[in-house]
Amino acid sequence: MKTLAVFALVCAMMALVRAAAISEEAAEKDLAAKSHVVKRSVSCPSRWTLINERCFYFNPRPMKWANAERNCNSMGGHLASVSNMMEYLDIQKMIKDATYQSKKAWIGGSDAYELNAWSWTDGTPFHYTDWCGGEPSQADVQRCIQINHSVEKCWDNMFCSEKLPSVCVKGS
Repeated sequence: MKTLAVFALVCAMMALVRAAAISEEAAEKDLAAKSHVVKRSVSCPSRWTLINERCFYFNPRPMKWANAERNCNSMGGHLASVSNMMEYLDIQKMIKDATYQSKKAWIGGSDAYELNAWSWTDGTPFHYTDWCGGEPSQADVQRCIQINHSVEKCWDNMFCSEKLPSVCVKGS
């Protein structure tokens, strides 16, 4: 009888250990699945810079604003939208790293669709701005945004026919 009780006890312990192992294995798989879903690393193509989970590219070749947008489109992006001050500072640093200067450049802001209703070519909401004092000016004829204007390195609306370097963006 004692042998039978010991045998039953050993079997019960083995069943508990097996159940605990299965439960632990399921928990590890669940955790791995969750971390796989949560972790999404953004990688940028060569010569593009990762800023704020998006990829930015500085094109030093001067172009008219519309040509610069088409050029960004050909690389799968748009002229850059700017979401906040930190992102703008990072974009300025990217330009300075590439040129050793704070060069003026096109970004994707324009009021071409409706006078004084500024929007981004990539469709993101137009919330953040860094207009220079008195800008935008001559809005009826200066319809595109250049950055790094004046000593303040702020934004200025400019004739879209001017030729400037540009900043592209891709990613959400």
